[in-house]
Amino acid sequence: MRFLFFFSVFILTFSAKSQAVSGTVNGANGKPLSDVLIRNLISKTHAHTDINGKFTLEETKIGDSLQISKQGFITQKIKLLSNENLSIQLEEKPFLLEEVTITNNLKYLNTISKIDLEIQPVSNSQDLLRKVPGLFIGQHAGGGKAEQIFLRGFDCDHGTDINVSVDGMPVNMVSHAHGQGYADLHFVIPETVDNIDFDKGSYFADKGDFTTAGYVGFNTKNALQNSSLSFEGGQFDTFRTVALFNLLNKENQSAYFAGEYMMTDGYFDAPQNFNRINLFGKYAAKMNNGDKLAIAVSHFKSQWDASGQIPDRAVNDGTISHYGAIDPNEGGNTGRTNFNLQYDAKIDENTHIKNTAYLSKYDFELYSNFTFFLNDPVNGDQIKQKENRTIVGFQSEYNEKISDKWLFKLGAGLRNDNNKDVELSHTLNRKTVLEYLSLGNVNQTNLFSYSSLDFTSGKWLINGGLRLDYFKFGYEDQLASTYTNQTQTKAIVSPKLNFLYTQNEKLQYFLKMGKGFHSNDTRVVVAQKGEKILPETYGADLGINWKPFPRMIVNSAIWYLYLAQEFVYVGDEAVVEPSGKTERKGFDFGFRYQLTNWLFWNTDYTYTHARAIDEPKGNDYLPLAPVHTLMNGFSVKDLKGFSGSLRTRFLGDRPANEDNSVVAKGYCITDFSVNYQIKKVSIGVNIDNIFNTKWKETQFLTESRLANETDPVEEIHFTAGTPFNARLILKYSW
Repeated sequence: MRFLFFFSVFILTFSAKSQAVSGTVNGANGKPLSDVLIRNLISKTHAHTDINGKFTLEETKIGDSLQISKQGFITQKIKLLSNENLSIQLEEKPFLLEEVTITNNLKYLNTISKIDLEIQPVSNSQDLLRKVPGLFIGQHAGGGKAEQIFLRGFDCDHGTDINVSVDGMPVNMVSHAHGQGYADLHFVIPETVDNIDFDKGSYFADKGDFTTAGYVGFNTKNALQNSSLSFEGGQFDTFRTVALFNLLNKENQSAYFAGEYMMTDGYFDAPQNFNRINLFGKYAAKMNNGDKLAIAVSHFKSQWDASGQIPDRAVNDGTISHYGAIDPNEGGNTGRTNFNLQYDAKIDENTHIKNTAYLSKYDFELYSNFTFFLNDPVNGDQIKQKENRTIVGFQSEYNEKISDKWLFKLGAGLRNDNNKDVELSHTLNRKTVLEYLSLGNVNQTNLFSYSSLDFTSGKWLINGGLRLDYFKFGYEDQLASTYTNQTQTKAIVSPKLNFLYTQNEKLQYFLKMGKGFHSNDTRVVVAQKGEKILPETYGADLGINWKPFPRMIVNSAIWYLYLAQEFVYVGDEAVVEPSGKTERKGFDFGFRYQLTNWLFWNTDYTYTHARAIDEPKGNDYLPLAPVHTLMNGFSVKDLKGFSGSLRTRFLGDRPANEDNSVVAKGYCITDFSVNYQIKKVSIGVNIDNIFNTKWKETQFLTESRLANETDPVEEIHFTAGTPFNARLILKYSW
């Protein structure tokens, strides 16, 4: 009997200690909230809600006090009155920077992007890239062409030195008809973007080709909170409409459709006749076993005319205006259709496998004239660049939390580009081919694997990684008299090592080191017989993330980047140009400050010293490498229904040639936006270049000859930036 008594007491005691409570956390709209923190203030245990808003909190009994919190929502405290399933509702509150803490995360810049997206949502495809601190873009051939990218002293052209992806699917095009790494993001509808993953340098093992200056990964939303329809109209016969339809939003499933149409004549003297259509659909589901699935399908088509790059002398002597054209027949068309599958398989509580598979069909046709009548005084120098490509690939990544201190990743993947009829030809009026300069088929395959290991001890996080890339390049020259299929193979190993010291929730130091690379055009590879065709980079960042005050975040770094000798295929001329070793070193500074509950201030500044290593001093400048870039803005969020921003971007003067005898002049442009929300309706105004500054968006030092000239002239050629451009936006949500 005594034994039964003690056994009963033991069982009751054990039950009390092992007691748990479960529940669900929803928002005010009734939809589940993920990543909500539930803390037991008595036992000190905690739990997070899953994607369905569900949680289980261990070591919790009746009478305990629970705290429920999530960034952007009002924190609640409740006393547990029963063991029944809890149903908790959180109310949203104004965004507060003081709630953002410095965490033990190598990708802390993602926190900055979250802040920027929360304060100032993206409204156009150009703004997508401008959300990356220190990154500048420029358009020089109509709105349908990929933007020119500048980052950390790199003129990345259209993406040569920055890795760009959407939902794990690569955007950069290898061996592209117009330029290596060409990254056209216009197939993304900005309103569907959920978050931006980015960092500078080549310090992460899962990022491969083109990760030289950095990488940018856009992730689209898995679900919509509501449906909406918006109309935008403005100067220069500009019209844009976006429809977002919330088709399905259940506990474990969601689906939506998004469509965009845009047209404009542009601000140039010759109408741009631009139009673009975007269609996007996505389905997401969570299985009962914890697996996650997302399937996305999209289609994009665009066509346009362009005024191209014009010479200073033609504007200065009054032949054309600042917005004029020498050859108004430039322009083109492009399209892309994508199928993307993401599958996250849960193995157990500490292990999962993340998978991505994709298929893209892409076409591109561009007409340009950079030199006018230099090579052909009779017909002019117009060229056509054209291609039709199919991309297939996948990436799988095994993630295991070995213990509280060790995290292991192992990944592998493949990408194949089958690019048919890659063409460069001399044309007349976009109709007649006068001469084929280059025509062939490209087949390029990239096999890769990588692994990384995170070790956490106290305030330290040490991350080591290793990546192996193997390439097979194939080129069939269709202009050769006999069949020739030239192939080359090459491999490169890229080690990474990163140190992170988080002193507290307000101060963090980091040192990042790594080797990266970018592949060269297949036509370069075969021309150089496989020699020096995967130029490597070596880089390092040393910096801090700091919260000196509750509502202020500062991030800064000094950095260095070495780039080995490379060969560059110039698609505009069908020639291979070698360049020597280069180095870039500089300083990044970022600043976020919340002045009031509704007023925010952000600044990003980069200084870069870029030089060629093997050239004599004074003749070692890197043409068009940015020296000073600055972005500064003030934003208003949720002030009695009003939101808006005033943003300034500054690009300083930079060398246009190797001895800095010709300078590409900088610019300082300010944009303005304001929006007012009335229940389900919002009305807004966006103004580009509010002070109507006359500026040059992109500039090149080019040798050209006009129709009335006997001798060629080398000088700055430019594309004019937008003048004052106002647009009205109306939006209805339901």
